[in-house]
Amino acid sequence: MEPLSPIALGFLGSLAAGSLTAVGAVPVLFGRIPSRATRDLLLGFAAGVMLAASFFSLIIPALDAAEGQFDNGALPAAIVCVAILLGMGAVALTNERLPHEHFKTGREGPDSASLRRVWLFIIAITIHNFPEGLAVGVGFGADGLSGGLPLAIGIGLQNAPEGLAVAVSLLGEGYSRRRAWGIAALTGLVEPLGGLLGAGIISISQPLLPWGLAFAAGAMLYVISHEIIPETHRSGHQNRATLGLAVGLVIMLFLDVWLG
Repeated sequence: MEPLSPIALGFLGSLAAGSLTAVGAVPVLFGRIPSRATRDLLLGFAAGVMLAASFFSLIIPALDAAEGQFDNGALPAAIVCVAILLGMGAVALTNERLPHEHFKTGREGPDSASLRRVWLFIIAITIHNFPEGLAVGVGFGADGLSGGLPLAIGIGLQNAPEGLAVAVSLLGEGYSRRRAWGIAALTGLVEPLGGLLGAGIISISQPLLPWGLAFAAGAMLYVISHEIIPETHRSGHQNRATLGLAVGLVIMLFLDVWLG
């Protein structure tokens, strides 16, 4: 049996990671919804996983790849820095241009009042989940199983509390339990699209490797700073959120060293 191509691995890995969004939302189907403090702890864990993945699984390999192409010096660092800023800017621009709705601050973007609330939620989570799938795909495209597996596991771990947060927020807006779970599950399905794109670009053109890795890292860093951490601190549970971030960071670091 022939081994799977990096593109197939990127798609399947990001599909598996995205599917854990649905798993994380399962408690809303049975009425066992964790407290707000526990949800902030879990979202802090998600932020820690993404933060560690950004640096240890994306930025450091991007620097190594750039140094392999251009030797040591200022150019590899400059490439990675520019790509990080491009990744953050791309998500920021998408966040600004597309109509969407945050769970607490309300609607943003042009013509948002004309869209049904459910689609505003879906667009918002799509903006945030696509970079995660992109990162997993880039990891598989760069180094195959060893490069993508730690990222897929880490992103999958942090998708579970994100899925729960989405479902609980929709439940609070009056959606039924099944509908809240279904929408949360669907938001994770955008990740395979990002995974397919990331793995495909890197597989086609190796010179784009440092750019793709660092771009994916920048996209994830924007999501951490703009959405996840503010959400965990909004209800006054900063200590729990910080504890979750610390645990998520060290677990992802351990997985990256062990599996990578």
